[in-house]
Amino acid sequence: MSKSKNTPAPKPAALTEKELAARNAAALARVDAMDEPEKLRNLMANADRMGVTPVRDAAFRRLALIQTEGEPGSLEHDFTQTIFAYEQLVREELGKAKRLTKTRMAMTKSGAAKALSGFAKATEDYTAFDTLMARGLDDMTGEAVILRHPDAFDLAIRDAATARLAASEAATAAAATA
Repeated sequence: MSKSKNTPAPKPAALTEKELAARNAAALARVDAMDEPEKLRNLMANADRMGVTPVRDAAFRRLALIQTEGEPGSLEHDFTQTIFAYEQLVREELGKAKRLTKTRMAMTKSGAAKALSGFAKATEDYTAFDTLMARGLDDMTGEAVILRHPDAFDLAIRDAATARLAASEAATAAAATA
């Protein structure tokens, strides 16, 4: 007698804490060798579903890195990585890709430094900064990129970037104690 197609598959035995830790460590170790965006997105989705934040975060950062061209550590590379990171977060939220066309055009037309200067000079909050900060990706904000490349910006821009990051950190700390 054949099995019915409606018969559910047997549930796997529950893993011990040690087995879970080993599986998560193995997944984390694989991330650095991955270079296909869709595989990284799948890993991120699985890690989200299973509540394995370190694996999800590592895959997210790797995804932003592999999509970025140019010399790692350069201003252009870091800024492009910020763009990809925010676009991925928007993609997750909307369920479809959305490109930062205006930001990319500004970078192409005037260069990364001038485009980033606009981030720091913005007098109002902007979604990308808030979204990246809320996800604990403060090192991927435009302001953080400015502070990693201080020679490319004047003092006023660096001070504005520092102030925005400090204000956000203060607001986060105040919310945590409330």
